[in-house]
Amino acid sequence: MVSGLPPMIELILDYGLFLAKALTIVVALLVLVAVSITLSRKASDADSLTVENLNQRYRNLANTLKSAALGKSELKALAKSEKENAKATRKKGSQRPKTFVIDFKGDIRASGTDALREEITAIISIAGKDDEVVVRLDNAGGMVHEHGLAASQLVRLRDKNVPLVVAVDKVAASGGYLMACVANEIVAAPFAILGSIGVLAQLPNFNRMLEQHGVDFEQVTAGKYKRSVTMFGKNTDENRAKLREELEDVHELFKSIVSKYRPMLNIDEVATGEHWYGERALELKLADGLSTSDELLTERANDRDIFKVHFKIRHPLKKRLLGTADSMLEWLRQAGAR
Repeated sequence: MVSGLPPMIELILDYGLFLAKALTIVVALLVLVAVSITLSRKASDADSLTVENLNQRYRNLANTLKSAALGKSELKALAKSEKENAKATRKKGSQRPKTFVIDFKGDIRASGTDALREEITAIISIAGKDDEVVVRLDNAGGMVHEHGLAASQLVRLRDKNVPLVVAVDKVAASGGYLMACVANEIVAAPFAILGSIGVLAQLPNFNRMLEQHGVDFEQVTAGKYKRSVTMFGKNTDENRAKLREELEDVHELFKSIVSKYRPMLNIDEVATGEHWYGERALELKLADGLSTSDELLTERANDRDIFKVHFKIRHPLKKRLLGTADSMLEWLRQAGAR
């Protein structure tokens, strides 16, 4: 390299150029590898239903601890006892009732509803007269119509006379409680949040800011109430009154559903939009018992076969590739910040 720069500066520039080229090659290789892996998983990532025997998981946990804590003679005696019990059960030829477990993690759009639909369809197809479903629900609510659909999926179980228990370890509020109230029984952890039987709408209004900058906002509708309040136009008392009327209609619908499935509630007392923690929720009859989902299931494991049911939905290839690219960009951003 011929230039008028000092040799040390030239060396630094050459080294920087080399690093830039090397990083470009590494990133390109990573992109190719990521795309190859994603494409190779296309077939294996098809929609699928997985089932896990939770009885076996509990036994494995217990056996791991026993092998570390008990002596050889105790372990031998315990193994003999378990073998005899298993033999006696097989000899009787009796099949224990089943508990099917579904996990539902809520978000504002109740995006787990598609998987919930498939899980419930599968369970209904084989559930016997003594079987039940336990839904471990964690949902702080969100859009009304999305959570209404999720609640309707749970209603399918009741319509088929399959007992439904909803276990709330953290929160079942607003749309989450709309789902929970459908259950034959609601069990909540002592500090779980339940309730929030109310409806909320809020949005910013930029009308004054637009006026200050000389920006006009025009909105054309057909139908007097096609739009009530708006983010950019000037809202009137009539607009606000119409929105409040719509919210009241939704609230009444919410209250009617809760009252239908939990007639023991004093609906006027609990449908204020407030929420309560486990013990207080139990007093108000928003829940039927206090227990964590772990305690509930381990107790049932003594006389029931417990199966966790999970339906995995395959995302489109484009979405998976974009997710891979986003992850890689985030990794590069963090690496550059170090």
